[in-house]
Amino acid sequence: MTPAAAPSPTPAPHPLTTADAERLLAAAVAAAERDGVAVSVSVVDAGGHLLAFRRDDRAVLISGETSTRKAFTALQLDAATADLVDAVRPDGPFHTLPTALDRPLLFLAGGLPIRRGGRLVGALGIGGGAPAQDHAFGEAALAALAALG
Repeated sequence: MTPAAAPSPTPAPHPLTTADAERLLAAAVAAAERDGVAVSVSVVDAGGHLLAFRRDDRAVLISGETSTRKAFTALQLDAATADLVDAVRPDGPFHTLPTALDRPLLFLAGGLPIRRGGRLVGALGIGGGAPAQDHAFGEAALAALAALG
């Protein structure tokens, strides 16, 4: 009797590149400009390190910080920040989470995880519009990246 062959490991997905990050920035900004919204866009890699950032000079200054925090939050929790808003309300299961880490999390829509082959490779954060707009701009950016393969 021969032993069963071990399943072959799933190859690791390609990491997020600076070229990917630039595509995400461009697509998010284009989506925002179509709606007449000035935004900041942040892209972090799988380690939470800033890979790319752009703040439109017309965007409110705080949008730079919020976009980065949204990206970091989406990465840490592997979830869109729009899906986490209720979880941090005073009666929510994660109500203390926003202050639990050294780096503050931000639970406003506009942060989205980036996955390849079902694995988390980074995150995108948009700030400057209304929360639903920021989320939509992020979805447009992810769709543009996916369309490129």
